Amino acid sequence: MDTFLLLATVFLSAAVLAVPIARRVGLGSVLGYLLAGIVVGQFMALVGIGAHGILEFAEFGIVMLLFVIGLEIQPRTLWEMRHRLLGLGGLQIGATTAAIAIAGYLLGFPWPTALAVGMTLALSSTAMVMQTLSEKGLTHTVGGRSSLFVLLTQDVAVIPMLVIIPFLAAPKIEPRGLAAESAMHGEEGVDQVWTMIETLPGWGVAGVMLASILFIIVGGHFLVRPLFGFVSSSRLMEVSTAATLLLVVGTALLMKLVGLSPALGTFLAGVVLANSEFRHEMKSNIEPFKGLLLGLFFLMVGASMDFGVLFSNIIEVVGIAFGLIIIKLCVLYSLALIFSIKGRDRWLFTLGLAQAGEFGLVLISFMSQTHVIDPQHSEILLLVVALSMVLTPALFIGYDYLARRVGDPVDRAPDEDVTRQGPIIIAGVGRFGQTVNQLANANGLRTTVLDADINAISRLRRIGVKAFLGDPTRPELLQAAGLNSAEALVVAIDSPEKVTQLVRLARRRRPDLFIVARARDRIHAFSLYQAGASAIVRETFDSSLRAGRYVLQRMGVPEEEAHRRTRAFYRFDRNSTRELALVWDPDVPIEKNEAYIDLVRQINSEMDIGLGKAYDEISGIGSETIPQKVEPPVEETQQPAPPESP
Repeated sequence: MDTFLLLATVFLSAAVLAVPIARRVGLGSVLGYLLAGIVVGQFMALVGIGAHGILEFAEFGIVMLLFVIGLEIQPRTLWEMRHRLLGLGGLQIGATTAAIAIAGYLLGFPWPTALAVGMTLALSSTAMVMQTLSEKGLTHTVGGRSSLFVLLTQDVAVIPMLVIIPFLAAPKIEPRGLAAESAMHGEEGVDQVWTMIETLPGWGVAGVMLASILFIIVGGHFLVRPLFGFVSSSRLMEVSTAATLLLVVGTALLMKLVGLSPALGTFLAGVVLANSEFRHEMKSNIEPFKGLLLGLFFLMVGASMDFGVLFSNIIEVVGIAFGLIIIKLCVLYSLALIFSIKGRDRWLFTLGLAQAGEFGLVLISFMSQTHVIDPQHSEILLLVVALSMVLTPALFIGYDYLARRVGDPVDRAPDEDVTRQGPIIIAGVGRFGQTVNQLANANGLRTTVLDADINAISRLRRIGVKAFLGDPTRPELLQAAGLNSAEALVVAIDSPEKVTQLVRLARRRRPDLFIVARARDRIHAFSLYQAGASAIVRETFDSSLRAGRYVLQRMGVPEEEAHRRTRAFYRFDRNSTRELALVWDPDVPIEKNEAYIDLVRQINSEMDIGLGKAYDEISGIGSETIPQKVEPPVEETQQPAPPESP
């Protein structure tokens, strides 16, 4: 118990300290875990502590990861993207696997081992590439989209790789890793069940395996939904979490009993449940366990790296790592030419995916467990994968240099041809934008809907709403959507910075356009006012007013009176916000803006008088009746801010 507590403290401390630092300097969380594991491994070697049980426990994080990936991959979405996935992604995996397998065979590996190594090293780092693309704002470029298709294909391809690799096993290699630990610590029950299955004829073993897969598919459709419906009725989060863990653990156990990969079973279960109404609940339940165990797995990979092997094979490790990168560069550049990816997008696609990935670490461990590769070569391959991932920031630095040399503008992913639908343009169709669009359509008004999220567009089209894919902040897309003749623009994008950018752009192009903008908070409303928005709607303001009106009615204020008081508060707040926007300075913190602070104090001291005037205006009376605090109901038409920008 003391050893367990010591190891837990060491591993958690390493993760808490190393991972945030690694992410801050741009290395990513996976490399942070690996580097922390290397330090922990040296500490464990120094004090003579082993961590065999922790490794077995940590490898379950891979099982959970594949379950979550399965939940995120809806069969219909995969089918719709099949041409891009099988074309670009499939060719990348196939060509890279073949090139590396040939190189491995020439270096003396048996062809089954060379093929397994080729599949493993063909994968790139999803975590590092997607994080870097997002940070650099390159996700929606042609190069970024092409990289995304390849990474998605690779994630799906891990499953057949897990199925194929055991058939490439070399029986003479001694057991290692999880398989060896299972034998040492005793899994007699599982082994006995497998022995009973192994005594069946070939068709019997195949039948048992097929029956298990069918059970997962049928059970996912007809058993899991009632189970989670029953569990959800208890309204206890811990029971729902336990049910999700039971599903994952039980599926993994079933697969292990029949001799199949637990990861394959949980992935299949995730895909079956991807369209379930409990999909998001399952994902949220499993996410903390998945993240922690997956981080622990990468820590253990780093801790298990043998620096004696590195120093004694330094030339071999570095040579293989650079050879791997060169092979992948050649394959990726050739595909970029074939698929007409041009300019700097070609270099983004080529350099961004040239490293090995975190799934390579998983498959190398799996190859060692299933006797496909011997322990010494698995150590070298782990070091090669880690080194190639460490070089990822350098690859993106190379892209930045080449992009400047190429000099052509970034090619955004081709948007669909936008056919103008109506005089109202709605930019962003999340919860806010969808409601505005539904209200406009319900009143016979035609809209042109734009969004950069392909999943949001696909969902709308499935329910019959015509929407167009593209980044609304792009001037040419706005022009195609009919900005010059539009009567209104609704800006409902999630990013506050992009909302302000789009409002400023639209106001510059169309000084007379009525622009309704969604504001995150009051400070964002100031920014939008200065950018030229005609009407500014704070995300929670109207709903807060409605809640306040209900409180007034509950406390005895008649409904019509509560309605007037709410509208009075709304009008007072709108006028106050306009006045504050004129003295707000984005370059000066509010606490140091003396003019802003003085005006806030003045508004607060004169609130009763201001509310009274607003109440009188609404009620149409001349006397100064000072109402209590209230605001306008959501059903009321939003009063616009002044059309002209200050």
